[in-house]
Amino acid sequence: MFRSTSSSVVLALVAGGALAAPALAQALSVVGHTPGHHTPSVDRNSPISVGFDTAVNQATITPANFRVFGRASGPIAGAFSFNAAGTVVTFTPNQPFKAGEVVMVTLSRNIARASGGTLRSAGYHFEFNARAGVSNYQFQQIGSISNRDATGAQTRIYGGIAADFNRDGWTDIATINEVSADLRVLLNLQNVNTPFAGMVTPYTPIPYESSPNMPADFNSDGFIDVVLSDYDQRIAVALGNGNGGFSSVQEIIVSQIPRDFGVFDADGDGDYDITVACAGGNAINYLANNGNGTFAAPVVTTVTGSPYGMAAADFNNDGIYDLAVGCRNSQEAKILRGNGNGTFTQVSSRPIGGATWVVMAGDLNNDGKVDITAANSFSSNASVLLGNGNGTLQAATVQPTGGHTVSTDLADLDGDGDLDWIVSSFGAGRWYTYTNNGSGVFTPRDEFPAPANPSCAVPFDFDNDGDIDLALTDEIADVIILMRNITSCDSIDFNQNGVFPEDQDVIDFFDVLAGGTCGACADIDFNNNGVFPEDQDVIDFFNVLAGGGCP
Repeated sequence: MFRSTSSSVVLALVAGGALAAPALAQALSVVGHTPGHHTPSVDRNSPISVGFDTAVNQATITPANFRVFGRASGPIAGAFSFNAAGTVVTFTPNQPFKAGEVVMVTLSRNIARASGGTLRSAGYHFEFNARAGVSNYQFQQIGSISNRDATGAQTRIYGGIAADFNRDGWTDIATINEVSADLRVLLNLQNVNTPFAGMVTPYTPIPYESSPNMPADFNSDGFIDVVLSDYDQRIAVALGNGNGGFSSVQEIIVSQIPRDFGVFDADGDGDYDITVACAGGNAINYLANNGNGTFAAPVVTTVTGSPYGMAAADFNNDGIYDLAVGCRNSQEAKILRGNGNGTFTQVSSRPIGGATWVVMAGDLNNDGKVDITAANSFSSNASVLLGNGNGTLQAATVQPTGGHTVSTDLADLDGDGDLDWIVSSFGAGRWYTYTNNGSGVFTPRDEFPAPANPSCAVPFDFDNDGDIDLALTDEIADVIILMRNITSCDSIDFNQNGVFPEDQDVIDFFDVLAGGTCGACADIDFNNNGVFPEDQDVIDFFNVLAGGGCP
């Protein structure tokens, strides 16, 4: 097994033939990859390279066997290339990753050696975060959108998803609504000052009191689908149609009341399966994808303590997804090791700090080991538990909040290369942000008062300027508050490559000004006054480049 911090060295050895496998070896093994496990700030144009211990059968490197999925982008297409020895496969995406999104790389067991034999039955998986642009971490409310239509009927927004549902390159918003029992999509208008208006109709009917949710491409048609749960022993899978709507909704009965999800390839066959934390009982459920977006009957694994929150991640860096389960009654975080065949084995537990509602995973201290945060409901707090990289967690650091705390989210809000923290408190009527110092230690930063009661925060780049904005959903007021991450001027790192100041920023700025394209670049409205192109953008760009301020 390799460590993600040395994966580039391993790839170099593989490429040069220094790690060639013995002639009698039959199994194909992954020996390195870049980006590494849980890398928090990867260039948005970065290729993905995977090194194997021997030459691969290039005919088995296909989009079905080597999948790349961005939580905001959806399925990511690209081109495959190989080194001379055939031991390193490089995927070059056709488009930049979305700023800050989690990118999942899934290698199926059907990838084969050139001389026979395949990858282990569990396949191999890793994920990373695409880079978010540098910002001054200043948020300005630019709008408040009602989730209700002309009837005025209550919807009760419980959850939100940011994803490019119509594949136009701009990230949209979907709301999951308890009372109206529907899924509503607001398409991005590609207008930085009025990014959203109106909803896709007809709305997509879903079970009553649906709430937790997760995007995926379950039927491999290239469109973003959504799985969500209700409070009546059902989950629902809505298959996207690629134009912002959904073609069908499949309802599936699970063993108890479903809450949070993990979505990943749990059995190595390359498609996305579902795991569910089931409250009101002591179980998680695993649903194997049949390969076409339909699912086998749930397989039940006993987990005591009333599982409620769930996050899927690789907690021991073995290339197989594990589960962090937040148990509400026992107030524990339990790590279940993924066995790569759809089964899970509990390997550790740790007090989580309260009665958990939601769990979120990410590398908070940039050590290549995945950590978790939790929103702890009526315990009126949220917590951070750093991971040891071996399937165990360190003691919880607890952050008090002002009331029932219902959501925890992670995003690099200032673009400094680490994940910051957003906590939503229904009871306190506030959203809180916390700044990460790079070591997983968080300092309170902002409090945004809600019109009524928050349900969640959705961090994403809704204006396509490369930094992370916020869509804040209020469950009772039924509104989405848009908070633009705004500075008087954009970062001088115009091409978002993490190197600044540099000549290439100037070259790319003028190329875009002249009508050229640059996939990861910020927009040409450098001074964010809503007027572009204009001479003042050029003046302000060079003033900031020279070390000056921006009016």
